[in-house]
Amino acid sequence: MWLPKRLLRAVVTEGWHGLFRSPMATPPKLPPRFLHCTCCRRSHSPERSGGAQPSLDSCYTEAQRTAILQVLNHAPESQLAGVKLLRGRKSANIMEYRARHGPFPDLESVVNVPLLKHKTAAVVFHSILHPEEKRQPKAQPLRTAKFVKPELEWKTLQEASSIVSIVCGTSRIAWAHVDRSPCVQDWQQEECQHFMKGTYLASSYLEDVGAVVDRMPEADFYVVEKPGMSLQSATLFPVTVHMRTVEAMLFALLAGRAGDSGGVPRVLNMMRMAVGRHFGLIVGDSRTSGAQLVQQLMTDSVGRSGPRLAFPPTLVVRYRNAFRPHSWNQGEEMCDAVLQALAFYELLSDS
Repeated sequence: MWLPKRLLRAVVTEGWHGLFRSPMATPPKLPPRFLHCTCCRRSHSPERSGGAQPSLDSCYTEAQRTAILQVLNHAPESQLAGVKLLRGRKSANIMEYRARHGPFPDLESVVNVPLLKHKTAAVVFHSILHPEEKRQPKAQPLRTAKFVKPELEWKTLQEASSIVSIVCGTSRIAWAHVDRSPCVQDWQQEECQHFMKGTYLASSYLEDVGAVVDRMPEADFYVVEKPGMSLQSATLFPVTVHMRTVEAMLFALLAGRAGDSGGVPRVLNMMRMAVGRHFGLIVGDSRTSGAQLVQQLMTDSVGRSGPRLAFPPTLVVRYRNAFRPHSWNQGEEMCDAVLQALAFYELLSDS
């Protein structure tokens, strides 16, 4: 590209911008352009009017300044770490600053310590002047029992004097009334003639379940077993529907019977697998029978002092032959009911 000598001289001496100004004009002096960095922009931007912070020394009386400086200049690091916001690196920075520069002459000089700016220093000074003001402790979360649903406070369950443990089967419902000792107060099972017979007639189911609920004693909580049955197997679907139907009816009837208890539910679920894990009855993904364990508990109740679970002599005589190997299938629900009650109390005491 051909340029006149005058323009070429301007380009050589002043750069390309020399082409676009008048020969007689003087280029304006522009302020340097800083990078778009927060630190650079703040360091080169003028102070806003009225934005200056008041001196820290002007915020306190002479006596207060003396008390604050006395702590900052003479307290050991362990004492500084007890001041609010000074735990950790900040107290170490104060000790290093004192060793390098000597004592603080005034409060404003404290902001020269790394990590101690005006807002932090103000909180530190207030904590030094008012050491009796402690940070309000955080509200502790309620300790709830995870092995029952819905979850209740641990203390609420520990105050229960007795429970009724209920287990539903395909043809019967068993329940055990156990107190906190723990001691079995009553222990029964009821045959339900309409269970798993043809269609699930609501009226027939309600008649059987209602008759069982009417014979149950009063208790602080009614604990219904929650069977862990998979819905992936089509062959187990009728059994699952049956279990869920009976479970729903038990909850409805028992909740109406228990009445209002200050918003605390009195009908609870307890997972069958949780009870099995507590007694070591899990083999693979299945739970084995607990009849042999119940038979041993009954034997210990008669022959030992302070047994794991106490049975009245009348119940021992009544059921002494009910849980032998040939008759386990007739009393499986009763075994599960008493084991669930024992697990309920032992899980509370163990934790």
